[in-house]
Amino acid sequence: QVQLVESGGGLVQPGGSLRLSCAASGSIFNIYNMGWYRQAPGKQRELVTTRTRGGTINYADSVKGRFTISRDNAKNTVDLQMNSLKPEDTAVYYCTAEQRGLQYWGQGTQVTVSS
Repeated sequence: QVQLVESGGGLVQPGGSLRLSCAASGSIFNIYNMGWYRQAPGKQRELVTTRTRGGTINYADSVKGRFTISRDNAKNTVDLQMNSLKPEDTAVYYCTAEQRGLQYWGQGTQVTVSS
């Protein structure tokens, strides 16, 4: 089992920045993918970005050029730097980790972009 704990959400004005962090614990060997999804009210959960252990990165088109994922394999952490935030980025952001074909989720952290 892998446990994921997120931190760093909050309220920010449009154009502002936030940094989310996620730490994995438990049975943390051979975690392949780590990343972030988000779910806005009334919408399905969607991919934001993932990064494999080897460094391959995938971004949703809506966040390319604004969000940056970083991962520390030794510490089993993954961060999400979010810049130029827009109201449509408002959502609950979930950390995710994939291990041996199983996907684990954090509890989520709220990000609200509003003036």
